Amino acid sequence: MRGNMFEKADIAIVGGGPAGLAAAAAACMEGIEAEKILIIERGGELGGILNQCIHNGFGLHTFKEELTGPEYAARYIEQVEEMGIPCLLNTIVTDIRADADGKKRMTVMNRTDGLFEIEAGAVILAMGCRERPRGALNIPGYRPAGIYSAGTAQHYVNIEGRMPGKEAVILGSGDIGLIMARRMTLEGAKVKLVAELMPYSGGLKRNIVQCLDDYGIPLKLSHTVVDIDGKERVKGVTIAKVDEKRRPIPGTEEYIGCDTLLLSCGLIPENELSAGMGVNLNPATSGPVVNESMETNISGVFACGNVLHVHDLVDYVSEEAANAGRHAASYIQQEAEEKRKKTQEGRLGIDGSCTVKRGMGCQEITIKAENGIRYTVPSVIRLAHMREEELIRFRTGDIYKDVSLAVRFNDTVVMRFHKKIMAPGEMEQIRLKKPKLEAFEGLREITLFIEGQ
Repeated sequence: MRGNMFEKADIAIVGGGPAGLAAAAAACMEGIEAEKILIIERGGELGGILNQCIHNGFGLHTFKEELTGPEYAARYIEQVEEMGIPCLLNTIVTDIRADADGKKRMTVMNRTDGLFEIEAGAVILAMGCRERPRGALNIPGYRPAGIYSAGTAQHYVNIEGRMPGKEAVILGSGDIGLIMARRMTLEGAKVKLVAELMPYSGGLKRNIVQCLDDYGIPLKLSHTVVDIDGKERVKGVTIAKVDEKRRPIPGTEEYIGCDTLLLSCGLIPENELSAGMGVNLNPATSGPVVNESMETNISGVFACGNVLHVHDLVDYVSEEAANAGRHAASYIQQEAEEKRKKTQEGRLGIDGSCTVKRGMGCQEITIKAENGIRYTVPSVIRLAHMREEELIRFRTGDIYKDVSLAVRFNDTVVMRFHKKIMAPGEMEQIRLKKPKLEAFEGLREITLFIEGQ
């Protein structure tokens, strides 16, 4: 099903999960012809990770109703199919490069067509994220059966109808781990406890209440697994309390008998493709550095969703991806307009060499994160491209209670917001108004930081 229709695209989207689908739909609604948009998905169906998230809680912001993951994905899949946007399933993008003429060339591979190339005017990176593996955690012990990432266990239970085990310990309190504590319990397993290395949970407060508290599953903060017992199959794990430097405290060890250990120790954006093509990555998020248009340092390359930074709500993913799709469409339309003008000027004998390119001559404002704020998205605002109101999302590096979120323009604090509580597991956001930025003379940087710690 390759054919000529897949050899060129105005906008190529890498990833057919919630971010890729929302970006494709938004680009089409912005005026890009559906057949000139292409979604490339490595899996056998659209929807991404949502297909295995059968619990509810999705869509409250986007659709004003509570949906399961597959139901949420289906809304966007239906929209994309009705628009007639083509997609390539079971297809892997192995390389992307930006040429001097502004075109992006993608090396693509699938079983039907082998290795081939797609030329795109703009690329939207929407590859999502992956779980942190056991190898990155440095847990001592053998490598017995019964150790799974929480996402793998979720796939086994919800997609394949298989139980990973009967008695489980979960290391890490990310949202997937919390949800799997409840899911395993509902399927008849005994979840002994959830151990969390940090002094706070990495998941949403509502998931702690609904998935642990409601089922009497203990959460042990500042604890980690220090040993795994068993050679062929997990027989148990030893947990221990950790100090401020996250080192196990001798004498606090406790043995827990179990046949399964689930790891929910963080998510990492899938950015091998991004780094390979020269996209600048933020060390705090491991995702691309983007401006207000969700555009990276490479012109015409945009990023959205969990490949940009790990979200807590899929509704935010869709909102951000729609923004990327709209701006990618504007990029293509502006490139076409500039090409048309240049052709017309050539016919009339006019020298068009001084034409101002997209983004040149714009006032750029850097957004910085300091004193308790880990990162912001976006990291740069170009005033000329900014909407009347710009949404800035960010996360804290610790739990803070009764503090002020301060916003500084250059060296002047211009806003303060009282916060009863701020936690790393809950994404925060503020809105910046364009007239306020324009009125501040010589604005070079905006800094978000916490006061009153």
